[in-house]
Amino acid sequence: MILPIVAYGNPILRKVGHDIDENYPNLDKLIEDMWETMYASNGVGLAAPQVGRDIRLFVMDSAQIFSNMDEKDKEEENYPDAPGIKQVFINAHIIEEHGDDWAYNEGCLSIPKIREDIYRAEEVTLEYLDQNFKKHTRTFNGVTARIILHEYDHIDGKLFIDYLSPLKRKLLKRKLDDISKGNIKVDYKMSFSK
Repeated sequence: MILPIVAYGNPILRKVGHDIDENYPNLDKLIEDMWETMYASNGVGLAAPQVGRDIRLFVMDSAQIFSNMDEKDKEEENYPDAPGIKQVFINAHIIEEHGDDWAYNEGCLSIPKIREDIYRAEEVTLEYLDQNFKKHTRTFNGVTARIILHEYDHIDGKLFIDYLSPLKRKLLKRKLDDISKGNIKVDYKMSFSK
């Protein structure tokens, strides 16, 4: 089932998510619905707060980026994380971020039609549970790390626009206000605060 994506302005996007256990109600169905919602919205990641749940859960698929990349782009850049991964992350917690910060033009399904260059670390080491509640500690890099860090922010109550300068945020205020009021058209289902 495709779920409505919570729009900027909803307080749940600012809540820090809580850990869950395998008894969380209808978890497999929620994960299945999150995958379906993410793909239907042309996203590469989706966090539980974006579908109205204040839990530490997100899904991501960086393999899409590599499969949609043309050969010229693949040759021009070194992508250490190619061909990408498709993964469920439950109760994720960052152990360490490594490497230099690098810029990448990010967007967010909860903040449609706004894209900005955001600086994030090259690598991140995470401790998390997979969908079977098996524990992992793993280091991710490249675009995969970028998506993970973006989605991780969601379960910590942060948004990519929080990394912008106060001036840039001020310049985006009208667009952000329009999103929070529902004065925006997107080609996927959204839920706006009233």
